[in-house]
Amino acid sequence: MLSILTVNIGAAARERAGELLGWLSARNEDVFVLTETSAGAGTAYLLDRFRQAGFVVVHTPDGNGDRGTALVSRVPLMADLSAFAGVSIPGRVAAAVLDTTPAVAVLGVYVPSRDRSADKTEKKQAFVASLLSALGELPVELRDRLVVGGDYNVIARTHRPLHPGFLPFEFGLLEAFERQGLVDAYEKCSPGEQAYSWIGRTGDGYRYDYFHVGAALTGRINGCAYLHETREQRLTDHAAVALGLGLDAVKRLPTGDLADDVLTLF
Repeated sequence: MLSILTVNIGAAARERAGELLGWLSARNEDVFVLTETSAGAGTAYLLDRFRQAGFVVVHTPDGNGDRGTALVSRVPLMADLSAFAGVSIPGRVAAAVLDTTPAVAVLGVYVPSRDRSADKTEKKQAFVASLLSALGELPVELRDRLVVGGDYNVIARTHRPLHPGFLPFEFGLLEAFERQGLVDAYEKCSPGEQAYSWIGRTGDGYRYDYFHVGAALTGRINGCAYLHETREQRLTDHAAVALGLGLDAVKRLPTGDLADDVLTLF
């Protein structure tokens, strides 16, 4: 089985990054998709510890200090996915093809958030458009073996409650995924159940974090769940999402211990 977990780390500072690492070190997922990475010491610490432990890390730091996405894998990589290098903010995606049978491609995504300002709305809309354009350029056989996961910062039109303020292009992201044959993994496992991954100040829940899988993998989904312990332990303000896929074979690297034995604060 291939197991994948995504969690928004909230641009963790160094102290909280150590706490996150402690939680992640107890997990046995093969792949971690970390969203809202930053140029700060916390992200650098986390990714360095993963590299030192033998994991492969795919991460494109943004020269302007924008938030991003990291793909961390104990499964060897067969190739990168250069089609996504041309998105409007390259650091917000991290993608690769894993050494599995069948070969699975993983695309980690952190869609920009926005407020009511025109510049942030345009930034988010341009990113979504460029992401969907790159997705459309993938060969069909690769898109059918694609897993997309991360913090999309959108909700569906069927979300309960249907929060006001979301624009058509935001609803359109999930609808475009569906048209491309990508299936909502949680909805496949728990049809009709409304999940939440982020809770607002008013106590209202939002489902921002997702996994979608291509047509060739839909029948291989054997579980998808929201893990609220990351919120409850205040490691981040998002729930993590875990996905399992029943594959024929998964190669794994010899990875070492991630535990943060000594936490030094600066």
